[in-house]
Formats: sequence, structure tokens, C-alpha cells
Amino acid sequence: MDKVDPKVDEAIETLNMKDGPTRRRLLKGTGLVSATAAASALLAACGSSNNSASGSTTGSTVKTIGNFPKTPAWEFWFVNHVTTNPFFVPTIFGKNDAAALLGLPEPKWGGSADSNPTDMVHYFDTAIAAKASGIATTVINSSPSDTTFTTPVAAAMTAGIPVVSYNADGPLINGVPTPGTNRLCYVGQALYLSGQQLGTRIKSLAKSKGEVVIFIATPGTANIQPRSDGAKQVLTAAGFTVSQQATGALTSQETTAEKGFLLGHKNIVAACAVDAGSTELLGPQLAAAGLSSIPAGGFDLTPGTLTAIQGGQLDFTINQDPYLQGFLPVLYLYLYNLTGGLVLPPDTDTGLSFVTKSSVSAYLKSSTTYEGSTGATKPTIVPRSGAIQNPVATTST
Repeated sequence: MDKVDPKVDEAIETLNMKDGPTRRRLLKGTGLVSATAAASALLAACGSSNNSASGSTTGSTVKTIGNFPKTPAWEFWFVNHVTTNPFFVPTIFGKNDAAALLGLPEPKWGGSADSNPTDMVHYFDTAIAAKASGIATTVINSSPSDTTFTTPVAAAMTAGIPVVSYNADGPLINGVPTPGTNRLCYVGQALYLSGQQLGTRIKSLAKSKGEVVIFIATPGTANIQPRSDGAKQVLTAAGFTVSQQATGALTSQETTAEKGFLLGHKNIVAACAVDAGSTELLGPQLAAAGLSSIPAGGFDLTPGTLTAIQGGQLDFTINQDPYLQGFLPVLYLYLYNLTGGLVLPPDTDTGLSFVTKSSVSAYLKSSTTYEGSTGATKPTIVPRSGAIQNPVATTST
């Protein structure tokens, strides 16, 4: 993808260097119902009188603090469909943090920069040839007849390499998630449901019935098409006319596509987007087209999106916690290897919470590697105070 923020490349480059003490920001409550047992086991094993968490590599084995035994230096590979997208910067930090916590080598990161399945499969095959200890992959095909990822995942599993999916898990059949491969588990958002929530929020904000546009970077891909389908289902049932508009995998394409559509459709009653890039660009393009007064929202916490919400160009965005989509696959692959497959990784919903103008300041004022900012490159503790509210319970309706 083209650079959305000049700090993105710098942040990704920084992730490839050792940066001192390990972060211990683990799991927060964002719908991780089935992950409780695994998280508790990790926390118990990491407990010690020493508040730091570090690992040392000795030869071909690594030693971690707590009650874990010495292990081989297991190397995990992440296959991704948009490797330079700013959305995945927290994911990269998450995978690196989990590996550092466990004393493992930094997981590999590669695949495609522009949602090219051929590039992804090539990188996947490279991981198999390198005898990876585990592979985490996005499965972006949305057609049940598309077996692009079935063969490499099956080849890895046959070779004894555990595979988990993250962020995208394959096709929807009649709105029902259907794994596109025989992976062990999926770590990510319930995508169709999140689209329904998007549609419900737009419906509640729209002042009249009419045309609603849904911008989508790459129609048909399993990480974002289910969201568009879910939103369309809710809005169509409510009497709106829904137009899906492709924007492209590159930000330069997205800008042109959104600008062209909005200038030619001044009568739309609302606008939304189902991917990080299209959402980040939507606020400024609505303003340029003189449509800032209509309801608008989308997905993810890139800095431009947060700024657009603060400035009133967007009404909301939906958080799916990209940090956990990097952290948890490493944890699950580690436990699977550690226990010889006895601890099976669970399907894990990384959550759905709305960020609005009333809550966006918490993300903007905190420069972290976990949420909302690509500016931070060092471990940090984010201070908090006061009563705790469940962001799902208080903002998702």
C-alpha cells in the first residue's frame, strides 16, 4: 500500500530492531471468552517477584522466566495481505511483544503489499520450506470455490506445522462464517456481525431514507466483504438504498475513488467504509465534497481516522484490536508447540467497540504501540484512573 503516514515505514523498520525491555501489556477484555484459560496459564507462568519479563537465547534453545521449560528457539511466520498498511503496525508490535515475553525469536512478517494471493502463497510456501515452527495467516478468499489458501495450509499441517488464521478466515456462506482452510483457530473480529453493527449505527444517525454508500478497498476479500454485506443487510431492510464502491488496495487509488463518487453523488444521506484506508480518507473527502453534515463512520484506529472523529468529519469508528491479532497467534502457537498439541488454540473474537468524539481523546493523547498511534516505538505504560466501563456495553448500540 502507499504510505498513509510518513511514520509508518519508520515504525515498521523499528520493529525489526531489538528495543530493550519487554512490554507486558497482555490481554484486555474485548470478547475473549474462549481465550481465558490460555491467558490465565500464561499469566501464571509469568508470575515472579521480578516485575520485568525477559528471555535469553542460548544456542538452539531459549529460557523464559516463570515455570516454562527451556524450549527450542521456535520461529513463527506471519503471512499478511497488506504488509505495509498502517492498520497492522500494532499487530506487528503485538507479535514481537509476545515473542519477546516468551524468549522467542522475532516472528517473520511478509506476504503481499496489495492483497495479491499469489504473493501470499509464495511467502507461505517459503515458511514451510524453512520448517517454520508455526504459521499465522490471513485467509482473504471469500468464495467457497476458491481454494487458494486450502493447499498451503493443508501442506503445512501435513508437515506438522501448526497454522492459525488472524484478521480474515475465509468465506461467508449465507452470512455464516465458514473456515476456508483446516487451520487450528481464528483470531479476529466477527466480521459479518461488525458490519451489521456498522449498519445499525448508520441507520440510527441518518436523518432521512435515501442512498448510503459503502466504500471498500477490495471487494470480495474475506477480511472486509462480510462487513459490507452485514451493513447492507441492515440498511436495506430498513428502507435505504445501498451502493458499494470499490476504492482499491493503494491509498492513492482510494483517494481518487472516494473523491469521484462523492462529487457525483451529492444526495447521499450517509457514508461509511469497511477498511482502515478507506475510513481514514473518508472524513477529509466528505469535507472536500461539502458533505460533512451527513453521518459517516468506518473501521479501525489509524491516526487520520481518530483526527477526523475529533474534528467532526466522522461520527465513529469500530475498533477490532489489531494488537491482539498479533499477540494471541504467537501465544497460541507457543502453547501448541509446548504441549505437543494438547492445548488447542481457541477461536477468539478480538472484539467490537465504537470510538466516538466523546471517547476519541483517550486514543489521541496516548502515544502507544498498542492502539491508535504509529508514533510510539518504545515500551510504555499507559496510565489510567477512575471507574471502568465496558466499552462494548456502553457504545455498541
